[in-house]
Amino acid sequence: MSQTIEQKSIDNFINHLWAEDGLSSATLEAYRRDLCLSAKQLAPIRLEEANLKDLQQLFAHLSEQNKAQATLMRLQTTLKRYYDYQCKIGLRENNPTALLGQRKLARRLPVVLSPEQVANLLEAPDYKNNAIGLRDKAMLELLYASGLRVSELVNLPLDALLLTDGVVRIWGKGNKERLVPMGEEAVAWITRYLKIARPNLLQHKMSEMVFLSTRGKKMTRQTFWYRIKHYVQLIGIECEVSPHTLRHAFATHLVNNGADLRVVQLLLGHADLSTTQIYTHVAQARMQKLYQAHHPRA
Repeated sequence: MSQTIEQKSIDNFINHLWAEDGLSSATLEAYRRDLCLSAKQLAPIRLEEANLKDLQQLFAHLSEQNKAQATLMRLQTTLKRYYDYQCKIGLRENNPTALLGQRKLARRLPVVLSPEQVANLLEAPDYKNNAIGLRDKAMLELLYASGLRVSELVNLPLDALLLTDGVVRIWGKGNKERLVPMGEEAVAWITRYLKIARPNLLQHKMSEMVFLSTRGKKMTRQTFWYRIKHYVQLIGIECEVSPHTLRHAFATHLVNNGADLRVVQLLLGHADLSTTQIYTHVAQARMQKLYQAHHPRA
């Protein structure tokens, strides 16, 4: 009986997030996982009835299990929103996370490829006589030219490509729309892919997606990650590279070349400028390394 009430409470909250914020299914599932983990750790105390002491013990227990600080921060954010909702609908009078204290995560700068490394990666696919290689080339070019999230890339529908205007229409987090320039190079490769490779991959099937798998279906994030991993190994890049690394490279190279931070924020689809400011730290770190490497008094 207890579990049924608890699960219903979680379901109601997830439905509220979907209706109010229009969050993606992946984000909603992350919220659900956090709440189910909390409910499991708090048992036999019900999640919706937990107090400050219960939550302090919960985080102490998770810390003892060596949960990453980032995981604990995300969990605290999830619980704060959950209890805010409980207060809003009148099931609680207070939010027990209010006195937990603010958890801080040490700032870690993202791995950023140099322009030369990016150029090598973009040239890695065998795109001359290979449909898969041409598809991968078009995807990599678009990813670096526009800074898309990998989920935005693999879920890109045909009608989002405005090739004549050189822009792509993206529905990002919270279902917010933004128009992002693609650049002439990416437009050229996407046009070539659509004309030559996509019909080959489609195999007389129907699909509204731009990028297709070898079976003519929508590409998955995992498949594209493996393709990038393959090319990284092929050209001998030693650092860890993921699809998100090209998004970081896109933003960092713009900032390094003088782009306004608010423009970069709009291109990336960040809701908060503070999220974009990480790239100013990346640029400063790069300048410091260059100074130490080349200045005679460094």
